[in-house]
Amino acid sequence: MHIPPVSRRSAGKMLAVTAAGALLAGSFTACSTTGSGDAQGDVTINVALAANPQMKTAESLISDFEQKNPGIKVKFTTLPENDLRPTVTKDVATKAGQFDVAMMGSYEVPIWAKNNWILPLDNYAKNDPSWKQDDLLKPISDIVSANGKLYGAPFYGSSSFLFYRKDLAQKAGVTISQTPTWDEIAAAAAKMDDKSAGVSGICLRGLPGWGQNLASLTTVINTFGGRWFDENWQPQLTSPETKKAVQFYVDLLRQHGQPDAAKDGWEGCLQKMSQGTTAMWYDDTVFAGSVLGQATPAVKDNIGFAMAPTGPANIKSGWLWSWGLGITASSKHPDAAWKFISWVTSPDYIKLAGQKAGWDSIPPGSRKSTYDLPEYQKAASQYADLTLKSIQAANPTQPTAQKVPYTGVQYVQIPEFVDIGDFVSQQVAGAISGTQSVDEALQKSQDFAAKAVKTAGYLK
Repeated sequence: MHIPPVSRRSAGKMLAVTAAGALLAGSFTACSTTGSGDAQGDVTINVALAANPQMKTAESLISDFEQKNPGIKVKFTTLPENDLRPTVTKDVATKAGQFDVAMMGSYEVPIWAKNNWILPLDNYAKNDPSWKQDDLLKPISDIVSANGKLYGAPFYGSSSFLFYRKDLAQKAGVTISQTPTWDEIAAAAAKMDDKSAGVSGICLRGLPGWGQNLASLTTVINTFGGRWFDENWQPQLTSPETKKAVQFYVDLLRQHGQPDAAKDGWEGCLQKMSQGTTAMWYDDTVFAGSVLGQATPAVKDNIGFAMAPTGPANIKSGWLWSWGLGITASSKHPDAAWKFISWVTSPDYIKLAGQKAGWDSIPPGSRKSTYDLPEYQKAASQYADLTLKSIQAANPTQPTAQKVPYTGVQYVQIPEFVDIGDFVSQQVAGAISGTQSVDEALQKSQDFAAKAVKTAGYLK
C-alpha cells in the first residue's frame, strides 16, 4: 500500500505532546553503568521504551549489556504507550536527537521509513550474524519492514486471543471452545457474570486511544463484516455492519463488563484477570505470561486460552502487532545504538530474560527459536502454540470481508489515523460510559473521518 507523506494536519497532531508527556520525556530513568569516562571514548545512547512488562525486564537486565559493551552507557525513557507515541514521534519528526533508539509499533514503521525518520537496519543485521535475522518469524519481520527493508528489530510479536477462567465457566455450566464466536462469548459472559462476588463476565478495553479501545473494537468490527473505509476511502463507520459491531461491544461492556469500563485499557484488564475479578478477557497474546506470573495460585491454575472470537463475517479476527526498536535518523551514535538493539532483540537475550527474570517474562512472538527452548515450552505450554497459530492466522493486507484500500488488522496504516482513531476512540468511550448513544458516537466519527481523509487528499 502507498504510504503518503505526513499531511500538515497529521503532522500537527503527531508532533503535539501533552504537557504531561513532555515532562515525562524530560525525566530519564537512568541505569547504573560501567565505563571509564569520556576520555576513554564512552558514548551515551538514549533509549525510548514503552512501559510494558517485558520492556521493564529489559531495563532491569542492562548490566549484562554494559559488561559486554564497555564504553556504551544507556539511559532509558520509559513511558506509557499513550505518552510514548507523541513523545517519540515529535523527536523523530523534528530530528531533535533526543533519542538514539526508539521503540515503535508496527503501525509507525512504514510511515516513519517513508519520511526518512529512521534508518534501515539491513546492513547492521547482515554484518551481525549472531543476531540471526533468518530466525525472525516472517509475519512479524514483515510488519516492521518497508519496501523490502528492515527498519525495526522486533522486540516482541503478538496477536490477540481470549483468556478465560475454566473454573468459573464450569460453575456457570458453559463451555468455551478453542474457536469461539462472539455470540458464544456474550452468552458465556452473561452466565459467568457474578456482581455479588465482584466478578465481571468479561473485561474489554474501554479506555480512549487508537491503540487502546479501538484495537479490540476494530477486530470485532472486522468480524462483523464492517470496515473503516471502502475502496474509495469513503468512511464506513455508520454502515449497518459497523453499527452492529460497535453496539455489540458497547452492550457487552455495559451489561457484563468491568465497572467503569471506559477507564480501563489493557493495564486495568490485566490486573483484573490476574486478581480474579473478571471471568474472561480478550486482548494481546503477549500478556499471557504476565497474567500467569501475577495471578494467585487459585486463579493461575484455572486460566484457559482460546483463539480470538469470530463474528457473522466468519473471518479470522486476531490482530497482528510488534513493538520494534529502530535507530533514529538523528542519532549521533548509530553504531552503538545497533549494539544495544542487537543485544535486546537477540536469541541470547531471550534466554537471559528467561533465566534471570523467569520464562513468563521473556519477549515472545519474535523468533522461531524461542519456541524450541525446552524451558519456554514448559512454562508456556498453555498458550505458546496458540500464540503462534494466532500470529500466523492474522492477515494485515486483507483484514476484512470486503476489500479495503489500507493495511492493518486493528488500525489503518495511514498517518491520519492518529487523528481519526483518537477522535473515534473518545466517542466510543462516551458510548461505553453512557454519555451518548452508539448512533451519536458513530455519526460524529463518520463526519470527522470524512473531513480528515478529504483534507488529506484521499477523497476526490
